Amino acid sequence: MISKKMEKALNGQVNKEMYSAYLYMAMSSYSDGMGLKGFANWLMAQYHEEMLHAMKIYEYITRQGGRARVLAIKEPPADFGTPLNMFKKVLEHEKFVTRSINDLVDLALAEKDHATHIFLQWYVTEQVEEEENDNDIIARLEMVGNSKDGLFMVDKDLAARQTTVPTDFSKGIESAMKAAGE
Repeated sequence: MISKKMEKALNGQVNKEMYSAYLYMAMSSYSDGMGLKGFANWLMAQYHEEMLHAMKIYEYITRQGGRARVLAIKEPPADFGTPLNMFKKVLEHEKFVTRSINDLVDLALAEKDHATHIFLQWYVTEQVEEEENDNDIIARLEMVGNSKDGLFMVDKDLAARQTTVPTDFSKGIESAMKAAGE
């Protein structure tokens, strides 16, 4: 059973993960409007990952005897500038999420909530991967600079990303992950 303080903090993280999904959906639409179908694809795959992150926490709260709450989600921006500026915003956002996850880990340790501490370790590892991926894309965009050919190649690479997470959570996270082969 989780404390009310932990329940509130985890519900706040669900909201942040849902906002992340909205942000990446908005970025996907923006990229699509610029004719960057690969960027749009990569960002939509990221949308699905963020939904998984939110649903894992949502389900964890209820499994621990808490009540998951659906909080209002702030509207993301609609314009993100150049692809490089957009991915700098992606990295900045992921660093914000990393700090938030670290705060949750600190709270779990302070409350001696070992179950939540263990649960959150998956997110700690996930955030390392998220920031690494973003830094890689930023480095490639910086390398190509203003080259349209280079941007075309990065877009083509990003188009290859496939959604590897489940998208149907109707039977719970564990069932969805097993069905997706995770």
